Amino acid sequence: MAGNFLQQENVVLTGACEAIVVDVQCIFPALGPLSKCFHTKFVTTSPIAQMPDSEFIRFNAKTAGENAKAIVKMAVENFKNRKPELVHIPNMKQNATVGYSVEAIIKTLDGVTNSQVDETGTLMPLWQCVASGVIRGAVAMVGCNNPKVRPDTAHIELMKKLIANDVIVVASGCSAQAAARAGLMDKRAKDLCGAGLKRVCELADIPPVLHMGSCVDISRMMVLVAELAKIGNVNISQLPVVGCAPEWMSEKAVSIGNYVVATGIDTFLGVEPYVSGSSEVTELLTNGVRDWVEAAYTVEKDIDKLGDAMLARIEEKRAALGV
Repeated sequence: MAGNFLQQENVVLTGACEAIVVDVQCIFPALGPLSKCFHTKFVTTSPIAQMPDSEFIRFNAKTAGENAKAIVKMAVENFKNRKPELVHIPNMKQNATVGYSVEAIIKTLDGVTNSQVDETGTLMPLWQCVASGVIRGAVAMVGCNNPKVRPDTAHIELMKKLIANDVIVVASGCSAQAAARAGLMDKRAKDLCGAGLKRVCELADIPPVLHMGSCVDISRMMVLVAELAKIGNVNISQLPVVGCAPEWMSEKAVSIGNYVVATGIDTFLGVEPYVSGSSEVTELLTNGVRDWVEAAYTVEKDIDKLGDAMLARIEEKRAALGV
């Protein structure tokens, strides 16, 4: 992984990028002109997101493999056009373990399950950790980084606070990129955890922050909580789980947040949404919808207070469950 939303131009600026490929979301308009200053090929793939100074290779389900091969071939052939005097590759690397789909999480849990006694292929070990209090709960950290605040800081500081309080974090999109660069997806990050989560990380051989894909892979997280709710014989809204988008910026973040709230999971925002002009809409989103879906939004721009609010909500849900 090279970077997230706000770093896409920086990747080209290294002079070591043979091709940069985009689809339909979170694309800086300056990528085309910037790429022309280097040897980088700028490739668009969607008919609704063609841009000036780009090469268009239309992707579809039937030809995706061939399209990808063509782009890789283009990049390989473009390597000879690198300009050595413009190449600057930062000497910064960080270890990260990624790829935790629901299936991968279950497979990891199977590794710590006694197959002679217990059923494998389930999330039961995770539920047992939550129910026993070894893990206090979980936070789905999703969403953008935002130039209106100090980018990535909220993500990183919140994650550190959460794992120190035995709350495991599942992250996606730009939030996951921030965690990876901060070393929170390195298995050695277990040393930043509370005693319970640290023990879980050691036994399962996982980092305390799990990468579950792009921001629009939020459905994976919802599948995960749905399976946990089935095992615990509770509603999703009763689980000690919350969502968080501390630096949301994109329009799709609104859809993702609404999806999480509508699923019954309280969602915490660190950047104020554009609804404060209406007291009625603000009241609806932060309180009124709770009558319909048993969840709502909380907005808190002070990151430390935002973390405290999430931890408090998790403990409230634990108390209500009697665990």
